[in-house]
Amino acid sequence: MSKIIVITGAGAGLGRELARRFASDGDTVVLLGRTLAKVEALAAELGAPAMAVECDVASPDSVRAAFAAIAERHPKIDVLINNAAIYEPFSVVDATDEQILQPIAINLAGPVFCTRAVVPMMGRGGHIIYVSSESVDVPFAMLSLYQSSKAGLERFSHFMESELEANGIRVTMIRAGQMMTDPKGWTNTPAAMQFYQQCVAKGLDLRERPISQAESVPGIFRAVIDLPPDLHVATVTLHARKL
Repeated sequence: MSKIIVITGAGAGLGRELARRFASDGDTVVLLGRTLAKVEALAAELGAPAMAVECDVASPDSVRAAFAAIAERHPKIDVLINNAAIYEPFSVVDATDEQILQPIAINLAGPVFCTRAVVPMMGRGGHIIYVSSESVDVPFAMLSLYQSSKAGLERFSHFMESELEANGIRVTMIRAGQMMTDPKGWTNTPAAMQFYQQCVAKGLDLRERPISQAESVPGIFRAVIDLPPDLHVATVTLHARKL
């Protein structure tokens, strides 16, 4: 049976690949993104009944407006995938206020706002998925805010699993490894070079670490979503491997 699947951060990277996979499987995907043009372009690529909705998950008002718009077409949501996140290496001592606040607002508060909005629209059998990162356990340099926000997200997922059990809503945290997605704007900056050098100093040579392809990952989400109703998986950890 096809599902209504809402994906945050759907305009690029893993979110886009998830949308492509679920749409090809016959599910109805609702694409949330800060840049409306990106999710509209993806919705056009996927065709009806894909739906594009502008949403800045860091803004509670934007989240409320987005889910109100979704409810007009889809009063019941089956799956929410909290994928939206930002990732930028920087040293805290040199960070701007925005660099410090954005990872917390987008990576942690965003999924909280979306969870609050979606639960009233989910019945028994609904499923909320939070996308975390291997960086929670890997000592990358210059990622303290990203790592902290993802660690907080993992704890939040754990508590939501317990809190929503009575509602019949399953909660899963998927910790993803490094994967090849769209190039980031900071990849050729002095901060990027400093990030690489400091990671090497910690024994992490980024050129030697395996990296997976974003299009290889959606099958895991598919398997988690399609579990029989009497089964549940709370945590999935993915790692790239050398071929």
